[in-house]
Amino acid sequence: MSRPAAAETGFETHEVFNQAPPLEDYNLFTSDRVLQESVAREGAGDAAAQLTAFGAKIGKAEVLDLGRQANTYLPVLKGFDRFGYRQDRVEFHPSYHALMEISVAQGIHASPWEHLARGEAAPAGRNAARQAALYMMCQVEPGHICPITMTNASVPALLFQPSLAEEWLPKIVSRAYDPAFGPMQAKTGLTLGMGMTEKQGGTDVRANTTQAQPASKASAGPGSEYLITGHKWFFSAPMCDAFLVLAQAPGGLSCFLMPRFLPDGTLNAIQIQRLKEKVGNRSNASSEVEFKRAHGWLIGEEGRGVRNIIEMATYTRLDCAVSSAGMMRQSLAQALHHCAHRRVFQKHLIDQPLMQNVIADMALEVEANTALAFRVTRAFDMADESEEEARYRRIMTPVAKYWNCKRAPGFAYEAMECLGGNGYVEEGVAGRLYREMPVNAIWEGSGNVMCLDVLRALAREPEALEVVLSEFDSAKGMNGHYDAALAKLKDGFSDIGTLEPRARRVVEEMAKIAAASILLKTAPGEVSETYCASRFGGESGDLYGALPLGAPLREIVERAMPVL
Repeated sequence: MSRPAAAETGFETHEVFNQAPPLEDYNLFTSDRVLQESVAREGAGDAAAQLTAFGAKIGKAEVLDLGRQANTYLPVLKGFDRFGYRQDRVEFHPSYHALMEISVAQGIHASPWEHLARGEAAPAGRNAARQAALYMMCQVEPGHICPITMTNASVPALLFQPSLAEEWLPKIVSRAYDPAFGPMQAKTGLTLGMGMTEKQGGTDVRANTTQAQPASKASAGPGSEYLITGHKWFFSAPMCDAFLVLAQAPGGLSCFLMPRFLPDGTLNAIQIQRLKEKVGNRSNASSEVEFKRAHGWLIGEEGRGVRNIIEMATYTRLDCAVSSAGMMRQSLAQALHHCAHRRVFQKHLIDQPLMQNVIADMALEVEANTALAFRVTRAFDMADESEEEARYRRIMTPVAKYWNCKRAPGFAYEAMECLGGNGYVEEGVAGRLYREMPVNAIWEGSGNVMCLDVLRALAREPEALEVVLSEFDSAKGMNGHYDAALAKLKDGFSDIGTLEPRARRVVEEMAKIAAASILLKTAPGEVSETYCASRFGGESGDLYGALPLGAPLREIVERAMPVL
């Protein structure tokens, strides 16, 4: 049969050219100089080989495409089976399970706690190594990271109740992903979620109305079984095997471990009302639920629920800061790759002076935010052995969470604009990242909550501020703009009574100064000097692309370019 003429098909009208090839089949670790330097600097250099292997694995085209699939074929609530019995199950596309399997096999869900299950000493750099893998994996698909993050963060809260930790920890740290819907006793690996917020309270969890009563009058207190009645407005990842839940016990707001299945193998009374229709984070199922005398086991003492759940939130906030930096890195990589291939007005975009300014400015932002996130990660690794690092962690975790998460959405938009119309279509990754970015700022404490957390930590522990400022002082004398910004920050702390109305400004400056102190001591001069001039010296605009005249744009861009 002869081929139809071009006029009949209507397709053979032009040649496709001047399009960037897809950014795929590359190593997300070895292609990223800043990530490699951060890992080595912050104590996880020994993990470089396994991170290199992981970066190669997830940079493959077929793995990157799993992210597209998981956000195209969304989770579906199956509230009842075909006979009418409640099952409260969420069905996912196979791509979601494939992503979960990759992340669990790498240990992103719980590797910092494996030594506890084995009765060994904590290995050095365990959190930094995990965060490097998280930084890369959220570039592939960030939605599935929600249950991965919560599983890791649940462990320190669960440790407040040793009897429960002993039972659950071995399967939590297992690197075998088990998607089966069944009792924990029959599974090879477990994931955990959380349920804190209610309709009337949101961030104010002390306003919760969900009630918990001891299942037996003769038994109450730590580790005991309670019956819980109420609701949760956001119940994250409802297919997890258990959840940390807040409820009002007779002794006050308390934290409970609530499994999906009871020890006898029957379903717990967790009824899923609906799945949230979210702006982003769409591959992950978030739900609204009701508890109808659901069974939960008390973690720690009654009335200590906020203390216990905050331990979990501390770790999820670090993940928010790191994953925001990771998604910014992927947004930048897409923009760099596109501009290196696309020709406009007889020159590649990346050689156009104004575009070069934009991308160089964005590269500075990614390097600074990555440096900040991994410096805080080091404090998590060292907090148990160093009181100074524990104090640094208490102050700088909410600082990093606030700043990185706040900067991410606008950054993603700017990167999307670098791709033009190609960035504003669903086939590419740019739009998906843009929709995902806001959730990290909202989840686990909004911007105002983070700033207030910093102020509360400063009020409770003024010694922590001394630790932070001492670290900032270590870069004094290296740059005049930096020195002036640091002096101004210190002056601002002299009037504690006026801090709250200007808390956002103070926390922003703390974040930028913390990042700059690292860059001045470790990054090439063209990076650190330009960062300080643009962030502290008044030589920048409100948007990206206003770096000062004479800035070493090409050197900054070349440092950030993915090494393929």
